[in-house]
Amino acid sequence: MTKDMRQTFLQACRALLRPVALVLLRGGVTWREFSALSKSVFVSVATDEFGIRGRPTNVSRVSILTGISRKEVKRQRDLLSEPDEVVAASKSSDATRVLSGWFQDERFRSEDGAPLALPEAAENDVASFEELFQRYGGDTPKQTLLRELLEAGSIGRDENGHYVALRRYHMPIAMDEGNVRFFGSNLFDHANTLCNNLTDPESPKRLEGFAVETEVDERYAEDFRRFLDTRGQQILEEIDDWLMQHRANPGAQSSTCRLGIGIYGIEGDLPKGTPS
Repeated sequence: MTKDMRQTFLQACRALLRPVALVLLRGGVTWREFSALSKSVFVSVATDEFGIRGRPTNVSRVSILTGISRKEVKRQRDLLSEPDEVVAASKSSDATRVLSGWFQDERFRSEDGAPLALPEAAENDVASFEELFQRYGGDTPKQTLLRELLEAGSIGRDENGHYVALRRYHMPIAMDEGNVRFFGSNLFDHANTLCNNLTDPESPKRLEGFAVETEVDERYAEDFRRFLDTRGQQILEEIDDWLMQHRANPGAQSSTCRLGIGIYGIEGDLPKGTPS
């Protein structure tokens, strides 16, 4: 791979990761958690997609492809083989660590296990937010952390002015769980189509395309959104009818596959440094 081609790959990756990073940060996922997850995915893809004659790729080749040590590849593959396929995060955010301590540490829980309402500071050995912060707050200034937790709705204050825990994990912006799932699955489907057309010359090409103009009069942005809502919905309904007409009958012996199409609107500029 030439130096220019490698730079093109990295620029494309930077553009791809910006919306992913935005959603993860709003959901309270840290860089270290993403790093641990991406390591697991690199090992999984290298294992599944680069073997010979359909066999999983051996540990040594996975190590060469990913740049991850053979020992760590083996550890990641052991984790991936577990039923829940959970990869432990190496470090949570300071906000989530404070909330977790609030819910898990007996010092800050009532007899029934619920997190206590905490005064900001206290005397006479009464549990307080100050003490909680000292144990779990990390290197974030206390007032900065408090403001972040309050503004996000992760904690609140009761009628006595004490802090109360409202969530076990910090999420800077509340998001619907179903929509988060759609974000992952829809981004996967679009990227998977692009990947197929880019990297698999023997596979049938899948429909992909876009229509974009960089110099549209801003006055027409809302008209364009309405146009897309109407025409896009019409196209999706036509395709949905076709798919339903060709759905396999229940109990049929024929094999089935997942087919469909996604439509999305384009607004805004590309990230700086991204080739257009």
